[in-house]
Amino acid sequence: MRTAYSVETVRAAERALMARLPEGALMQRAAAGLAAACAELLGRVYGSRVVLLVGSGDNGGDALYAGARLARRGAGVTAVLLSPGRVHGAGLAALRRAGGAVVSAESDGSAGTVDELLRRADLVVDGIVGIGGRGGLRPDAEWLAWAVERSRAAVVAVDLPSGVEAGTGEVRGVAVRADLTVTFGTYKPGLLVDPAREYAGVVRLVDIGLELPPEGELTALQHTDVARLLPLPAGESDKYRRGVVGIAAGSARYPGAAVLAVSGALRGGAGAVRYVGPAGDAVIARFPETLVSDAGPAKAGRVQAWVVGPGAGEDAATVAEVLAADVPVLVDADGLRLAERDAVRGRTAPTLMTPHAGEAAALLGVPREEVEEARLAAARELAAVYRATVLLKGSTTLVADAGGGAVRVNATGTPWLATAGSGDVLSGLAGSLLAAGLSALDAGSVAAYLHGLAGRFAADGAPAGAHDVAARIPEAWRDVRG
Repeated sequence: MRTAYSVETVRAAERALMARLPEGALMQRAAAGLAAACAELLGRVYGSRVVLLVGSGDNGGDALYAGARLARRGAGVTAVLLSPGRVHGAGLAALRRAGGAVVSAESDGSAGTVDELLRRADLVVDGIVGIGGRGGLRPDAEWLAWAVERSRAAVVAVDLPSGVEAGTGEVRGVAVRADLTVTFGTYKPGLLVDPAREYAGVVRLVDIGLELPPEGELTALQHTDVARLLPLPAGESDKYRRGVVGIAAGSARYPGAAVLAVSGALRGGAGAVRYVGPAGDAVIARFPETLVSDAGPAKAGRVQAWVVGPGAGEDAATVAEVLAADVPVLVDADGLRLAERDAVRGRTAPTLMTPHAGEAAALLGVPREEVEEARLAAARELAAVYRATVLLKGSTTLVADAGGGAVRVNATGTPWLATAGSGDVLSGLAGSLLAAGLSALDAGSVAAYLHGLAGRFAADGAPAGAHDVAARIPEAWRDVRG
């Protein structure tokens, strides 16, 4: 499991460690890891051209010390100082002793010089702003980000790309776009959550010895974590002991939503799937193992969890009936629009809501752009307002628990998952995991992980439909367990 911590927690851990170490030792650890990552990216250090973009904080010091190490190995290193009067003095002295050159970004005519340096560079090290940065780059530094964008050099960010917000993943202005981010001690939320994650490139963690609390702001499950959560049948299991999930979905206009939700549910670990709704003929034609009923949710038979909403159209009565059930309920698509807020808030059994950014914006009464720019805050707010667990779909899917605590982030997906019906498959899969006994947080997290992997397997670099994704869920399941 990867865990990301808030800026305040990271700084407190750094202060505690620095108090026990000789002065400058912590920065030297960070610089050693940064230099090693840069050397690995370069392949051949001797004769390479490296440009350091150096701000006034510790990130600038890390870049200078790392640059000194590269210069001693034969690289031609030039430091561009954004604030010469506030640069890290010891780091600058180390670079000069190693033979590095220095240019001031504040000098007249420096823009042309720096632009030429960046055009000729093999590697650019972004040490402009650290984890305390807010609101994008300052106007006097924005031109550097554009110059880096024009360069063909590989870009390495120190701790995180300058201009992104470490604690939220927001990008409120111009920011540096990195190929590799070398982060120290622990992940920061902004490295795992879009839109900032898109600027970070590949993220490499360097251990510098920080002592951190067990729970952070954000966690990302990995194969071993998901494998431990997967429901597995035992020798005495039967279809009812494994859990039965009810699917209340589809309409005369959208029968495919019901078929796709059932397809996800059948591959999600529950022992049986009950379907209720007007698309029964389409469902049974595709999946004859489904238990189909047209008597409504209350008379469909016993279930351990319900999925309601995909393709439901205007069937508010069915949504209300499902929400009144005393079992875990997943609410998706039309169900999110039709559900009464008080009906969701008043539930005593777990509720999992699965909106995309547009649906989340409608529920919160804000523009879609506001959700997309601050996904972490939006997921947390929705969970608090509705007293439900919220799975906010997107390029990085977030799962925020109703009770607060660390938010789960998932990035196993692929842009090819942005296709009609993909969310219906995810809903059925997550609902099946709920019926199999997983908590709403675990069901949402595991479903997002498996769904993302299945999407990768189905697409493999080419377009794939939602039914292709559903068909590859067993492969994703085996991959996780293998």
